[in-house]
Amino acid sequence: MKQIKDQLYDFSFIDLFSGIGGFHQAMTQLGGHCVLASEIDENCTRVYENNYHMKSAVNIRDLDEKEIPDHDVLCAGFPCQAFSKAGKQAGLKDKTRGTLFFEVERILRAKHPEYIVLENVRNLVSHDHHNTWNTIQAVLRDCGYRLTAEPLILSPHQFGIPQLRERVIILGKYDPQHIDTPLYIPLDAHRKKEENSIYDIVSPEPVDDKYTLSPYEIKVLDAWDEFYQGIDRKVIGFPIWADYFRYETIPSEYPGWKQEFVRKNIELYRRNQTFIDGWLERYNQLADFTPTHHKMEWQAGTKISSLWEGVIQMRPSGIRVKTPTCFPALVAMVQIPIIGRYRRRLTVEEAGRLQSFPNPCRTLTATNESAFLCDDNDQQAYKQFGNSVNVEVIRQCALSLFANN
Repeated sequence: MKQIKDQLYDFSFIDLFSGIGGFHQAMTQLGGHCVLASEIDENCTRVYENNYHMKSAVNIRDLDEKEIPDHDVLCAGFPCQAFSKAGKQAGLKDKTRGTLFFEVERILRAKHPEYIVLENVRNLVSHDHHNTWNTIQAVLRDCGYRLTAEPLILSPHQFGIPQLRERVIILGKYDPQHIDTPLYIPLDAHRKKEENSIYDIVSPEPVDDKYTLSPYEIKVLDAWDEFYQGIDRKVIGFPIWADYFRYETIPSEYPGWKQEFVRKNIELYRRNQTFIDGWLERYNQLADFTPTHHKMEWQAGTKISSLWEGVIQMRPSGIRVKTPTCFPALVAMVQIPIIGRYRRRLTVEEAGRLQSFPNPCRTLTATNESAFLCDDNDQQAYKQFGNSVNVEVIRQCALSLFANN
């Protein structure tokens, strides 16, 4: 790989399980050019082609490793499946057979790219009592790759991007003679959660009405904000369940953890009975609220004094309120976070920025021709960004890999 200027290299890469191109974004920002992409989700392949003008609609299982173009870097956010324990006697190759990691392995054994940049969920390291991680590490070393001494577990918030999203980043360099020498990967990943702000990502500008809250949602959140203002306790270390306020005894058939929560709710009610009785009466005993919205989790300590100052999620398990430092991890999002200050949900474009995609938009114009063109369907777009790697995290990891090894 040839360095052409500061932070820019001349190299080729392949993009496996390519999604909408998070790896593609990171690698091209470092000077790379993509020679192959592979993805089976039709919506993702359409977005990929719209942005990068290359087709990615090919199943990795159908790729003949001998026909894959030579490349300097293999990128993959491979799905994690359990590896077989029955294959121990047949060696490492058989231990991974049948998994999608095996598809990555067979390409590495055939092509030996100089570098690998892989990403997976945080639990990969502990999965199956660490057996999955130990197998992956052993296979990559057997393929001739030096790795970091310990797995890199990183979150965008450590790089100043306000999202809590721990992922395992696996970096490797093809160097069969020195596989026991760990890679050196210095990173400027020092930010703490509380040193971030969601307002670095979200915009105060008006947004489409589809992102604003319904009158019902505002009523529910106003009610819980009034509740928080009226009770005598501001640091709440347990879920508030209104259904249990007036219990006389704790049901013995409940599991221990639930009995403890019920006990704390009864105590909270008895200390604040006059206020809570009035609150329940004003809101018709919560009869107009869905059962899910009878529960509220305050996870903001005393950092904020109103629910409308926080990041809110209306989840199947209840309403959750957090400080506006970081958003929870974007996943295939169902409960889109609510920005309390603006009384609306995170937009698709903001979700893209939270994953470090450049200038996410719906329509390209002469002034934003280098922007990222999102899927037209909001549900698909949220899902795609939620399933993507974070571009800036991958970019910084790859840059350190290339520059220091």
